[in-house]
Amino acid sequence: MGRRAVRLEEADPKGLVRESYAIEGISYPECRSIFMDWALSVPLAIDTPDALRSLIAHYALDVPDHPMSKVLTEALMPADPPRRKGGRGTRVEGGRRLSKPKI
Repeated sequence: MGRRAVRLEEADPKGLVRESYAIEGISYPECRSIFMDWALSVPLAIDTPDALRSLIAHYALDVPDHPMSKVLTEALMPADPPRRKGGRGTRVEGGRRLSKPKI
């Protein structure tokens, strides 16, 4: 989707991000939890990266050291590519089985 300006009311329909910035002494893990709630509440019609950009512009630029600012900024970064964590490659080496199969 193309970038479009998202109104603050659309970007944060429940005011979760707004409230996180108002909580004195909030921690990074608490901000991550609030972010998950926020992500689940964003309407499907709203492009999430556009909503994040609106939130960053409205809140994070004023207080870049706030933990929610870090969470919002991290959310815009591309995810690491998935890595294989099992399968045949972990059981064999050079075409040979590393251990006998358990029967």
